[in-house]
Amino acid sequence: MSQGAPAAGGVVTAYAGTDHESQGALGPFERYLTLWVFLCIAAGIAIGRVFTGPVQALGALQVARINLPVAVLIWLMVVPMLLQVDLASLRDVRTHWRGVAVTLFVNWAVKPFSMALLGWFFIGSLFAPWLPADQISSYIAGLVLLAAAPCTAMVFVWSRLAHGEPNFTLSQIALNDTIMLVAFAPIVGLLLGLSAVVVPWATLLLSVLLYIVLPLTAAQLIRASLLRRAQGGDALGRLIAFLHPISLAALLAMLVLLFGFQGDQIARQPLVILLIAIPITVQVLFNATLAYLLNRAVGSPHCVAGPSALIGASNFFELAVATAVALFGFASGAALATVVGVLIEVPVMLLATRLVNRSRRWYESSPRVVSAEAPRPSTAAP
Repeated sequence: MSQGAPAAGGVVTAYAGTDHESQGALGPFERYLTLWVFLCIAAGIAIGRVFTGPVQALGALQVARINLPVAVLIWLMVVPMLLQVDLASLRDVRTHWRGVAVTLFVNWAVKPFSMALLGWFFIGSLFAPWLPADQISSYIAGLVLLAAAPCTAMVFVWSRLAHGEPNFTLSQIALNDTIMLVAFAPIVGLLLGLSAVVVPWATLLLSVLLYIVLPLTAAQLIRASLLRRAQGGDALGRLIAFLHPISLAALLAMLVLLFGFQGDQIARQPLVILLIAIPITVQVLFNATLAYLLNRAVGSPHCVAGPSALIGASNFFELAVATAVALFGFASGAALATVVGVLIEVPVMLLATRLVNRSRRWYESSPRVVSAEAPRPSTAAP
């Protein structure tokens, strides 16, 4: 990121208002969000090394390999986005069918296969001399698992930071989750040459319940309650503004936890983790760019292209980790590769989100693109 601009100014303006507002309106916490992210990464690694016992005890609080403290933090991040969703308007998402088509194409026809190619090039060839020879194929398998399932929960966060259309985001994620139920195992089996893929269905179904069904239900009940009152739209806007710093604090706390869980492993294998992180980073940026450009080519508005690009780039790391452990074992290279995906998810996706926001003027300069603002929560209809 450039040194002359605030570290995360383009990323966080959705929380402060529209993206046309000046960066001077942002507080220091928001303005330097990227700095806080990297400080939390360093703090997490240090805490994981110094307080190994308590951190691992938190890591062991799992149901179907879903960490419950992390799930609570994700709830705090996604509920503000879901408060903006007007379920009655979901029928209008068909007007964004081009964005839906682009996202589905990138998620299911490009991303798993591009990750397999990048894994073979970087891990199987370019970086092979610096990696344990007996783990190379396992690392590549982990990368494929990571790319074969699109993200569920964190996409709500990235969409909100990118001023995304909330109804489009929810509809796209729900559609991806439905496809994932039938497509994940065949794609993984095809790319890894496995005759049978043991899909951790409990992890998959519980994730959908925890990260979509329950927070959406809670958000809609709160939304309906507020909008029934006089000046309910203003009350809803104030609530979302109030939740803004809580959402950011939850994001940073999640980083501390995730890096704390893996602090010892990072310290023991820094080179391996760095080398695995490179193809994952390339994959995220490649798929985000592809989805973004395709949306521009077909004329999707920026508030659809942003979340489409981010949904096309991010990964469902809980499912990937669980599947890697089920197929290859906890100590395998595949499990390590999926964990690296967890570790770099937030910093890399923040970078992708910032690029989406900073390029908005260029994006909307295309004569094919129809400018459309994401709906403001304070004026949304019940």
